[in-house]
Amino acid sequence: MKKLSILCLLAAFVASCTGSQQTAETNKQEQQPMQEKSAHEKLEFPELDDFQKPEVKTFTTENGIKFFLVEDDELPLINLSANIRTGGVQVPNKKAGLASITGTVIRSGGTKTYPADSLNAMLENNAASIETGIGFTSGRASMDVLKKDFDTLLPVFVDVLTNPAFPKEKIKLAKTQTKSGISRRNDDTQQIGFREFDRLIYGKNSVYGRNTEYATINNISRKDLVNFHDNNFVAENMMIGVVGDFNATEMKQKLRKAFGDIPEGNQNNLDFPEVNYEWESTINFINKSDVNQSFVLIGHLGGMRDNPDYAKIQVMNRVLSGGFSGRLMQVVRTEMGLAYSVFGQYGMNSFYPGNFYAGVMTKSSTTAKAIDAIIKQIERLQNEPITKKELRDTKDQILNSSVFEYDSYEEVLSQQMSYDYRGLPSDAFEQYIEGVKKTTIEDVQNVAQEYLNPENLQILVVGNKDEIGDQLQKYGDVNTIDISIPEPGSGDQKMVKGDAAKGKQLLNKMADAVISPSTDLNTLTVSGEATMQGRKMPMTMTVDYPDAIQQTIEGPTGEVKLNYKGGSGTMVAGGQERPLPPAMAKGLKSTLNKSFVSIALNANEVNPQFLGTEKVEGTTYNKLNVTVDGSNVTLLLDRETNYPDIIRYKQFNPQAGSQITIENRNSNWKVVDGVAYPYSQVTMQNGNKASSVTYKSHEVNK
Repeated sequence: MKKLSILCLLAAFVASCTGSQQTAETNKQEQQPMQEKSAHEKLEFPELDDFQKPEVKTFTTENGIKFFLVEDDELPLINLSANIRTGGVQVPNKKAGLASITGTVIRSGGTKTYPADSLNAMLENNAASIETGIGFTSGRASMDVLKKDFDTLLPVFVDVLTNPAFPKEKIKLAKTQTKSGISRRNDDTQQIGFREFDRLIYGKNSVYGRNTEYATINNISRKDLVNFHDNNFVAENMMIGVVGDFNATEMKQKLRKAFGDIPEGNQNNLDFPEVNYEWESTINFINKSDVNQSFVLIGHLGGMRDNPDYAKIQVMNRVLSGGFSGRLMQVVRTEMGLAYSVFGQYGMNSFYPGNFYAGVMTKSSTTAKAIDAIIKQIERLQNEPITKKELRDTKDQILNSSVFEYDSYEEVLSQQMSYDYRGLPSDAFEQYIEGVKKTTIEDVQNVAQEYLNPENLQILVVGNKDEIGDQLQKYGDVNTIDISIPEPGSGDQKMVKGDAAKGKQLLNKMADAVISPSTDLNTLTVSGEATMQGRKMPMTMTVDYPDAIQQTIEGPTGEVKLNYKGGSGTMVAGGQERPLPPAMAKGLKSTLNKSFVSIALNANEVNPQFLGTEKVEGTTYNKLNVTVDGSNVTLLLDRETNYPDIIRYKQFNPQAGSQITIENRNSNWKVVDGVAYPYSQVTMQNGNKASSVTYKSHEVNK
């Protein structure tokens, strides 16, 4: 029956289509003005319910906290959020990162009453969450909780907000996580581009363009966190919003009681320095050798949110770069085929000027062509009025998307608090929408002429120097930007002086002991088993001297392959290949250069100095210092074999954010084809055992 019904429906559908086609032909021949409605035109839909914007009730406690309340009984949930008048802008450059770390440890460290582990367990058992953080212009805290648990957890939230314990181990963890982020900040092309473009616009030493560095994190102490919190987390700097299933009158009483004892303190007057921007045309380049595309940003300083022309400028911005309908997408991507991704923004901030940029990701070979195309579209906005269709489509795009501005009661509350914090009127969004509606074709051209400056564009390109070639020279003298990450202590080592003659004699003996004078070493392959953190992992490594490494490790989650050559490389894990992070590539190169084999191969270039003898665990060694990449490397040579049984040097550790002492202890030496290699190696870091390797074989030139 079911099969028969389907066949009948299919037959009816075909007949209907045929009949419709015949009717259409007949109507066309008879030129009848009326057409029968199609099936989709006959469909009827009920009218959509209007979103009823809720009332936001406000009150202020005697100690200065302003509260915003929105009742919503749809679900038995309550969300509490706090805005704190503070931010990274208050932090001096030498301690950049303090605000962010403080915001993290307020929550992660718990309080004396509710230590971190107890706090985590309590929240998990009650399906609740408490989060804190501090950004550049504000601090924040929030609590999501079931209605039935609100009275229990409200005092917990207040305690976290006002009495953080700041335990040292949690501060150390937060600093380590921040340093880990610093070590990876040059991995992603877009992250590099946007970061360095901000530094071009605002100045690399300004609070708006500065970087958080290892040194600035190392400068931060527990006392700094305590003082930053105590000076800022006071009542005068707080505004609290609550939305959810509650009665406003009862909630006011609970909030007055919970927050009433917070010290009033002094309200912050956040100081946002003036931007000393120089209008000029520049071309700037960052070399990233592991990519085959260019990431380009073109622009200049933007504006402020309270500009009366805000709506007109945003309409202009949408015409230029408003997604798939914007000119950049239509021309640069669709018509010219120069990019998959092209974008832009005219930034207008509340506390300091934003920036204007247009950007593109394009093939290395079409970098200049894409730049020219973007500049042409910026100039076109000034020189030609936009079309009526462009204005209509842009307004529709803005107005249609505006329905999502208040798609929940939480959004209404958040927006209202944001406007209050930034000093904007409560109807700022409504004013913006009205401004969009009133914007004319002439308005768009006028603001383009006033606020865009195509004669003074700063161009930043992140790409592969070898593939881009000389394309950028047409824009002027190319400024190459150095994005290397400063390593504290890397320049602190002084040249060690000793007996140079005896040092050279001993180093030559070591070189001959490690590599027979009759052996022309080009490639060395070793295989064995590494032990790290109690895990044993089979490994194979091939070194093509002077600067290529291929390494395979059988890790806990599968095979990992590393390939390094001449400054860059790749890592294959889980069947996926990705570029080797620059920090890892640099570490591999440094380790290779400081290995005893590389030192033996470069014996004439390392300035050996004999420093006498040193006794280690009952054995006396000849002590030799050599200089590798500007760093001191100590070799402790066996007085009979001249093998380097101990190698000691300092190396930067991104996790620690400082120089650490590496000591490799070599034993069980074996000779194959004229090359000696230790079949047992133990690596120490700052005196603690970090890893060990037991080798099974080594091969020469194979």
